[in-house]
Amino acid sequence: MLGQQLINALSLGSVYALFALGFTLVFGVLGVINLSHGAIFMLGSYIALLLIEKLAMPLYPAILCAMLATGCIGALIDYLVLKPLRARNAPHLAPMIASIGVAIILTNLAQGVFGAENQRFPVGTIPEASMNFGTLHVTALQIGIVAISFILMLILLLAMRRTQLGRALRAIAESPKAAYLLGINVEGLFLLTSFAAAALGGAAGVLVGLSFNAISPFMGQPMLHKGIAVIILGGMGDIRGALIGGLFLGFAEVLTVAYISSDFRDAVAFGLLFLILLVRPAGLFGKVLERKA
Repeated sequence: MLGQQLINALSLGSVYALFALGFTLVFGVLGVINLSHGAIFMLGSYIALLLIEKLAMPLYPAILCAMLATGCIGALIDYLVLKPLRARNAPHLAPMIASIGVAIILTNLAQGVFGAENQRFPVGTIPEASMNFGTLHVTALQIGIVAISFILMLILLLAMRRTQLGRALRAIAESPKAAYLLGINVEGLFLLTSFAAAALGGAAGVLVGLSFNAISPFMGQPMLHKGIAVIILGGMGDIRGALIGGLFLGFAEVLTVAYISSDFRDAVAFGLLFLILLVRPAGLFGKVLERKA
């Protein structure tokens, strides 16, 4: 029983981590809490659904196309909304408030186009194969979700740690002005960061839609709350923290449902987050900033 629940938790936690990874990437590089990330997450699932229903596209190419589409949406939001605010040296809260407006617009558009009811993927889209290892039952969908999530997270981690692009992004995260003086194309990398973060969010949206086989215009809001909790737990702007925090939240939720009650799923998970933050207020990998008079 425990082993089966751990497998279920790994599948859910990997999606949480993937969503939070895009969230924390934007905050780490742009210094912005992009609250439209949940709406982009939702659009990713709808785009994949349309590609599969209308164009009969296979599942995995549809996931890739959904990532590209949501990445373009994220880059467009950065260009039309966040860039003008940066040019005017707007207060820190201005981009966050603007992103709330973008999220509302995208959610209302999705509701107007697709309706408020839950939609499902066509029959045959979700892999039905499964394997048994003793008492453990593992589906092909669970293996695919974990594999896709960890491959995308590994690509991002390697890009940030081992490439010239990653070093440039880390330099911008430390000081955009210093990076600009060093000849780094700061605005171009801001745009690229928004694209990558939105693409990760779109992928997470498709995986969640497949996992529950239910898509709605409002599915992004609960995920947004969990994404905020994960990046605070892991440390604002820290990629390792987003990974571990997402897995922690997934395991906490699944084990609560299995051994306590589904009614207490969010209460127990967020209660544990609260207790950890009492011990480490800056998060697992965050740094405490000291204010000096």
